[in-house]
Amino acid sequence: MLAAIPKRERATFPVRRFEGLCARSVEDSVAAEEPLEIQLAFGNGEERRSKPISITMRTPGNDAELALGFLFSEGVIHDADDVERISSSDDSAANGPGVPERRCWAAKNAVKVDLAREKELNLATLQRNFYTTSSCGVCGKASVLALRVACPPRFEDSFQIDAEMLYQVHARLRAAQAIFHETGGIHSAALFDRDGALRRIREDVGRHNALDKLVGASLFEDELPLREQFLLLSGRASFELMQKAVMAGIPLVAAVGAPSSLAIAVAKEFGITLIGFLREDHFNVYHGTQRLRVRCVMDCPAG
Repeated sequence: MLAAIPKRERATFPVRRFEGLCARSVEDSVAAEEPLEIQLAFGNGEERRSKPISITMRTPGNDAELALGFLFSEGVIHDADDVERISSSDDSAANGPGVPERRCWAAKNAVKVDLAREKELNLATLQRNFYTTSSCGVCGKASVLALRVACPPRFEDSFQIDAEMLYQVHARLRAAQAIFHETGGIHSAALFDRDGALRRIREDVGRHNALDKLVGASLFEDELPLREQFLLLSGRASFELMQKAVMAGIPLVAAVGAPSSLAIAVAKEFGITLIGFLREDHFNVYHGTQRLRVRCVMDCPAG
């Protein structure tokens, strides 16, 4: 049975539903989308400063995880010790007993991350254009080179999974997509262990936000790097998502949709197994077949 969905994560609208030439009035649930401002406080003593660094469109909820995942993926923080405090309008601390309800837009759609006093911050890092989107205007080669500089050291790993198990986790992802089942308009990012057990899932209207929330939750639990888990995406695999996987130390990424050419380049550059078009009965491996255990492989004739 699916868990109840918080009201802020969806909205209901009256619609006219057509079935053939017949129409009727019904209520339809859609995924909520609201802006979130990520603010950063940094410096020591009187030099302490606060600066908004990003505004992203997201599905409300898990805002603190989203902010931490974003900052980690962009190389601003490297572990939980870099953060002194985090506050957002979706947690109980922000609106506890006796605290008036916050009514202004900024308070309801903002999260503030206070860096540790001893954390040194390069302002150039904040002022540059983040390279997290495939359409940012930076050429593919430059994006991969920038990721090579920012990413943590890679380690040899022995991570492997049974190829047949991928068909099972596809179904498990669909069963766990609570907001998707209500709205039909949401992306999911999920972590599974070697045995195909679902460890964690996050949903959002933005595929990059869903993964940031997932990485942020793992950072909260001190589980990074995620060398013993693999990532399953409900949509396509783009450069921005592969970048976040590299930063989180994820060895295998599977996507229900197609990978982009730059996503494949990242997989090859950083030794990540990349799987696309995962369905109940087929998938493509674009790099890293060695991480899949296969009982028997037959080379089928072409055509």
